[in-house]
Amino acid sequence: MGKSEEMTFWDHLDDLRKSIIHIVIAVVSVAVVLFCFKDFLFEKVILAPAGGDFFLYRLLGADMSLSLVNIEVAAQFLIHMKVTLICALILTFPYLIFKIWQFIVPALYENEKKAVRGAFAFSSVLFYIGLAVGYFVIFPLMLNFFAGYQVSATVENTFSLTSYISLLTSMVLTFGIVFEFPTVVAALSAMGVVTRENLRGLRKYAFCITLVLSAIITPSGDPFSMLVTALPLYLLYEFSILICRSGKREQTIGY
Repeated sequence: MGKSEEMTFWDHLDDLRKSIIHIVIAVVSVAVVLFCFKDFLFEKVILAPAGGDFFLYRLLGADMSLSLVNIEVAAQFLIHMKVTLICALILTFPYLIFKIWQFIVPALYENEKKAVRGAFAFSSVLFYIGLAVGYFVIFPLMLNFFAGYQVSATVENTFSLTSYISLLTSMVLTFGIVFEFPTVVAALSAMGVVTRENLRGLRKYAFCITLVLSAIITPSGDPFSMLVTALPLYLLYEFSILICRSGKREQTIGY
């Protein structure tokens, strides 16, 4: 096993400490830079889905009109800090994955390294695809639905900035994390833990779990939002089946 046998517990702990320090420095550095570009960050990225000229609304021909207000004294400053930190974490995600890989690789056998290396390399791509789905599709659809929904014509929809940011970050980050599922499946499949037949046999359970998860991560709990959230999650499961190795093939090779 090499290095992992030579290193003591305190050596591993020291490596972990160094990795955490490097990650914190990277995140804080990017956050400081983003903090200085407030206008671009909020006008072009964060608040873009609240405008009627957002590309998805133009594509669907939807009429979007959203009014945001701030009702707390320090909310805008705190939101500015929160958003820059989250965006910094998103931008430094590949570096985070790289540092995690550097930390765990000494403890892996050669066959495990080969199995996990590809999954780690592909994880950043899937993470950003998940973010894109959450930002460009799921969140705007939900926002447009809520903005146009009224229990009475006398009640106008005016959202607080805090609730808007909370919904945006929760939906986007949730889809970024959930889209890592194929990465986990690919690694487990390469190590022989999971097969394509296993996942196919669990389809009906996956469908039910998808509905439960969509109900949990959807703040409103309304059927429309649940459906919009559940669909990409289930398609993600089907994609995991496609990239998973077949157990029948391995049995044939064994014979």
